[in-house]
Amino acid sequence: MASLTTELPTWDTTPEFADAMDAKDPLRSFRDEFHFPVVPDTATHRAPGSKTIYLCGNSLGLQPANTDKYVTEELAKWRKFGVEGHFPDVNPEHPWVAADEDAREDMAMIVGAKPVEVAIMNTLTVNLHLLLCAFYRPTDTRFKILMEGKAFPSDKFAISSQVTHHGYDPKDGIIEVWPREGETTMRTEDIEKIIAERGSEIAVVMFSGIQYYTGQLFEMGRITTAAHEQGCKVGFDLAHAVGNAPLHLHEWGCDFACWCTYKYLNSGPGGIAGAFVHERYAEVSNDDFPGRLNGWWGHRKSDRFEMNHTFIPSAGAQSFMHSNPPVLCVASLRASTEVFARAGIKELRQKSVLLTCYLEYMINTVLGPEHVTSITPTDPEQRGAQLSLVFTRDIVAVHTAISEQGVICDVRKPSVMRIAPTPLYNSYRDVYDFVMLLNTMLK
Repeated sequence: MASLTTELPTWDTTPEFADAMDAKDPLRSFRDEFHFPVVPDTATHRAPGSKTIYLCGNSLGLQPANTDKYVTEELAKWRKFGVEGHFPDVNPEHPWVAADEDAREDMAMIVGAKPVEVAIMNTLTVNLHLLLCAFYRPTDTRFKILMEGKAFPSDKFAISSQVTHHGYDPKDGIIEVWPREGETTMRTEDIEKIIAERGSEIAVVMFSGIQYYTGQLFEMGRITTAAHEQGCKVGFDLAHAVGNAPLHLHEWGCDFACWCTYKYLNSGPGGIAGAFVHERYAEVSNDDFPGRLNGWWGHRKSDRFEMNHTFIPSAGAQSFMHSNPPVLCVASLRASTEVFARAGIKELRQKSVLLTCYLEYMINTVLGPEHVTSITPTDPEQRGAQLSLVFTRDIVAVHTAISEQGVICDVRKPSVMRIAPTPLYNSYRDVYDFVMLLNTMLK
């Protein structure tokens, strides 16, 4: 994992410090490009009708101001052109026949890939299934999938059903990695050790990019190298990492990856997802992917509309597409990815490190371990824009108390409140106000 170059300031617990950090924040103007929910009328500690302290981008990102415009433009085209809106001679700006390509270059930049390696399609778990159909090709001796023990439930469900689909018992076909006793996060050397010891049994190594519960950022490059040395395929679920942590999928060389776009990528609830397939598979034939499930939109573009029954795949990840993508969903995604392109991934990461370190400092200094502790790694290189907090008080009561005052975050049972200061739209004053409100509610 590349070393961070972000220089941390000398922190302070005063509101003047938070305001000064906001004043010199080069990304501060992007906050105005998002719609915030408002504080409820019944709030007693914050002004009703003002912006909420929204710290839930790891669950659902805020709506970009341009979303309305972009979606409305496509509705107007539908009204004006009907079916002919698909074609560039009638609809030269964002023709629907190439709608999935509208956000592809920006998405490739966000995940550290080449455009040929990226497809905008489906939803996260659907993409995970489609990719596993192609890359999970078990044999009698190599049929196991290595994954984290506390993976997000949908990953466990998908992987278990893939193993079952091939005739194996998940108890035999899945190897789970857990933290060491007394620890809350996994050590990369432990993952590497299991791969080295049992690699000949493992068909696929499948991890998340960021562990949803603890906020741990996995060392995906190291995991990929270790797995490939043992002949395993490697895939990642980037739901909590995309738009959050630095990604270098092409450079790392993982075989495949998938992600949703409604968290840090702000595409809207249930928004269209993305997939990555490494460039080395860009020109493979159907015979090289006997398990790939083919669909019309995966056929090459040059003669797709000639309606032939011989499948000739598009180059790269787009060969995995099935149907024409929902244009309104792509328009909503484009409203956000274009913001990312203007803000810059490096700049967003620098602010993310600062915001999360400031949150950590405020939690430790103002509240202290008698009230709350974080189970997220303290090393900024091992986390994204999230701290997972464990309270000495009843967590549901704490969450209810701050929610009533206009703080939006989430709880993941049994005991974690996830706080995500998102660099595109959160401010240092958000962090300050959150911690001071939390302090009032606890004390």
